[in-house]
Amino acid sequence: MNKKKIINDPVYGFISIPDGLIFNLIEHRYFQRLRHIKQTGMTHLVYPGALHTRFYHALGAMHLMSLAIETLRNKGHQISEEEEEAVTIAILLHDVGHGPFSHALEHTIVTGVSHEDISSLLMEKLNEEFQGRLSMAINIFNDTYPRRFLHQLVSGQLDMDRLDYLNRDSFFTGVTEGIVGSDRIIKMLNIIDDQIVVEEKGIYSVEKFLIARRLMYWQVYLHKTGIAAEQVLAKILVRSRELALAGKELFCSPPLCHFLYNTISREDFIHNPEHLNIFTKLDDTDIMSAIKIWVDCDDVVLSTLCRNLVYRNLLHVEITALPPNADLVTSLLAKAADYYKIDIELARYFVFTDTILNNAYKVDDTNIRILMKDNTIKDITDASDSASLAALAKTVKKFITCYPKFLA
Repeated sequence: MNKKKIINDPVYGFISIPDGLIFNLIEHRYFQRLRHIKQTGMTHLVYPGALHTRFYHALGAMHLMSLAIETLRNKGHQISEEEEEAVTIAILLHDVGHGPFSHALEHTIVTGVSHEDISSLLMEKLNEEFQGRLSMAINIFNDTYPRRFLHQLVSGQLDMDRLDYLNRDSFFTGVTEGIVGSDRIIKMLNIIDDQIVVEEKGIYSVEKFLIARRLMYWQVYLHKTGIAAEQVLAKILVRSRELALAGKELFCSPPLCHFLYNTISREDFIHNPEHLNIFTKLDDTDIMSAIKIWVDCDDVVLSTLCRNLVYRNLLHVEITALPPNADLVTSLLAKAADYYKIDIELARYFVFTDTILNNAYKVDDTNIRILMKDNTIKDITDASDSASLAALAKTVKKFITCYPKFLA
């Protein structure tokens, strides 16, 4: 049977899916689960079009990887067909371990286990199922393959993951500031001393990429309404698990029940295959179906949180450069406790503080290297004549205070 497929992608046009192993991995239930996990968490409550999924993103990153490999080969670098297939699999499966609503619930349902950890575990399971044919892809993903530039294409500060999600999230949210020239950046890629570099002609495209990333974080990923929704979602899972462990019977799907009613350590999750198998049956649908039912729960905290999320009656969020006033927070807690007729500890589900970080660029061993015309290699912040790039290398930390609007 001819398994060669072409997908019409709204961002890039037609994407070809290679025959054989890669097609079979896309067809696998682990990967198909990504159709039911939103790429940008609760961002659709701010930008209604942001309903795209991890499935689209993974296919887009795979497409960009094929362009990058073609570019590097055209510049005389030897990349075998086996390496091309392996690096394509690595980028295709880089997000396969994401839980419901992507990052929003990463440390709530399964504590201490990141989506990267789960992606690695699932790739190992797939490797067993496909008789060891993912071994090289796993080595590339884990940065243990001798040719390190392949890992940098999968996970770095200018990788195919970031190039795709910026353009894709920009497209579906309508925030045009996130558009980056991925085609030009890829055409400017090269390899020097087993490291990915960008030729000097592409320096302005890289500058645009870093600025776009910073703007997308403030306008989309760290938008205060999106933060409010994701915080409420996380609080719902914390409260439901608290009630479940206290013995309260809650409606939920079997996969969600497994993680609500059991305390699973990182070690247990990694070494007990049952937990991983159940995790692969969990997606956004499990969470939202439970939340819709919990609206009528007799626990005032859980029902109120669920009702606020379902009907988009979100918390007010103040973002400040300085820590919030402690007396103000104490006053808001007292008001919340009085209004909902609950104690101060439970009032913390409605009034709380947190921090957010925006780091567009990090100067470390994964930095963006520019190949100058005199064949020297410089970090993008040194090669650029833009003073703003130095500021992008600094982590911006801000404080948030969340509370019901009517308490103000």
